[in-house]
Amino acid sequence: MTDAECLHLGYCPYKNDPAGPPGSNLAHEAMAIVLAGGRGQRLGPLSEWRAKPALPFAGKFRIIDFTLSNCVNSGIRRIGICTQYKAQSLIRHVQRGWSIFDGRFNEFVELLPAQQRVTTHWYAGTADAVYQNIDILRTQEPRFVLVLAGDHVYKMDYSKMLGEHVARNADMTIACLELPVEEARPFGVMQVDAEGRIIGFQEKPAHPRPLPDRPDTALVSMGVYCFNTPFLYEQLIRDAGQRTSSHDFGKDVIPHAIERGYRVYSHRFTTSCVNMVGDRPYWRDVGTIDAYWEANLDLVHVTPELNLYDAAWPIWTHQEQLPPAKFVFDDDDRRGIAIDSIVSGGCIISGSAVKRSLLFSNVVVHSYCTIEDSVLLPDVDVARHVVLKRAVVEKGCRLPAGLQVGVDREADRRRFLVTDHGVTLITPQMLGQEIHQVP
Repeated sequence: MTDAECLHLGYCPYKNDPAGPPGSNLAHEAMAIVLAGGRGQRLGPLSEWRAKPALPFAGKFRIIDFTLSNCVNSGIRRIGICTQYKAQSLIRHVQRGWSIFDGRFNEFVELLPAQQRVTTHWYAGTADAVYQNIDILRTQEPRFVLVLAGDHVYKMDYSKMLGEHVARNADMTIACLELPVEEARPFGVMQVDAEGRIIGFQEKPAHPRPLPDRPDTALVSMGVYCFNTPFLYEQLIRDAGQRTSSHDFGKDVIPHAIERGYRVYSHRFTTSCVNMVGDRPYWRDVGTIDAYWEANLDLVHVTPELNLYDAAWPIWTHQEQLPPAKFVFDDDDRRGIAIDSIVSGGCIISGSAVKRSLLFSNVVVHSYCTIEDSVLLPDVDVARHVVLKRAVVEKGCRLPAGLQVGVDREADRRRFLVTDHGVTLITPQMLGQEIHQVP
């Protein structure tokens, strides 16, 4: 892609390099399918009204923004997003924030809701979601298809994975990373030979098999797959005809391909990660309330593990037109301050103290409040004399005057949801309030 073609997006991370990024030409021959229909049941009430990829993250983004930004920054400009579970907020966000492509260059982000285009049922699994949009893929005629999970937080150059895929003459490549064995159970676990070819794969095993030389570490799938397009079609059509299949990549398609001797390779995330933390790549599955709280509050540290200030690999999103954050009053007992915190646009901190917390847009904190180690989603209103400690407050909550959370755990449990790690989740329903907007 030329500079002129990239710059209509307002940015080109490789515009000073005539050769472009490694694999950039391959990226132009690829199309991405983002799987964004999952509920994320472990998030409890946070996913009651929205799909997990639509969950707000890091003060101004949605989780899906990271996968979509990876595509754009990697040079992949043909993207389909498969939606299913309570997708309204996700659809609205994509329509508002990702209408940045130009059809004249055959670039697009298209929403692909379950429409029964090929079969008479809704998406039955991850492989079925792609199969039901096979006619759209055929229309585009990509050489490669990237199948991506839309519910993880990470920064990855997919063009490097494509380059490795081609160099190995692979039929399919699976991005992987190393995790402690005790954390590997919710993922696909693989075994590889000396050349990186996958020789074994178990989906969500009760007892993950560790690496041969590291008994405390397992190699897990990131849910990022690269296919040669003819191979993908072949496998999807075959799997669709299997009545006993759950039509899932991890449970059905990948094990079948490995057992039949196809060239299925692993791609180590360390080679394509854009955000390294020492010798570790940054990747988060914020699939629980505790993980979500922890990943957000990590961002308020002096040097957070996730770098959101990297101009060479920006995270794109819908930019609301909001006034700057405002802090008012400077009396001894009524001072508007925020310490070691992130405060987004449209927020007003009126005579209250915010410490080690993250406030999304349009949060109003009235006087005499103390907010510590908490995450407040957009449009939260905090009345006077409220105390919040180790809390996550859902979008649109109106916290009543004098509310204390994180002070008496037993009292919190009677009214709200308190996790095993002592994080309290507050939603409008728990407060007896109606929801007046899409989460």
